[in-house]
Amino acid sequence: MSQIALLFITLCASLLMALAAPTPLDVTPPSVLAKRVTHTGRGTWFNVGLGACGETNVNSDPIVAISSAIYGSGGNCGQWVHVTNTANGKSAYGMTRDECPSCSSGSLDMSPGLFEQIGDLDTGVLEISWNFMSKDWSP
Repeated sequence: MSQIALLFITLCASLLMALAAPTPLDVTPPSVLAKRVTHTGRGTWFNVGLGACGETNVNSDPIVAISSAIYGSGGNCGQWVHVTNTANGKSAYGMTRDECPSCSSGSLDMSPGLFEQIGDLDTGVLEISWNFMSKDWSP
């Protein structure tokens, strides 16, 4: 067999092996990827009680109400979020327990206990960024 034929066979075999090698697939559901998004908006506070998720809380609990656009049918109930005051860099964690019909999609309404961890109640409104934590995560 000539050197050119041997080289051609070797090259073809290498190419076939490279094409046949398994390629890892991203099998992460799109809903999980969407939760990794960092949202930005306004942070406000409200007096908590019985929330849309069906749980009763008190003002000292670290609770968030998310916009109706994100709340949907309540699939994020019980999920923790990490919220940061973008003006001072303070951050805290709150649990999704309610829906905020008046909030834009990137905004959160927080319990007084959570709001005070990152700002002053007298301020009333903060510029924030936030993201959902993994469903199984808790502080």
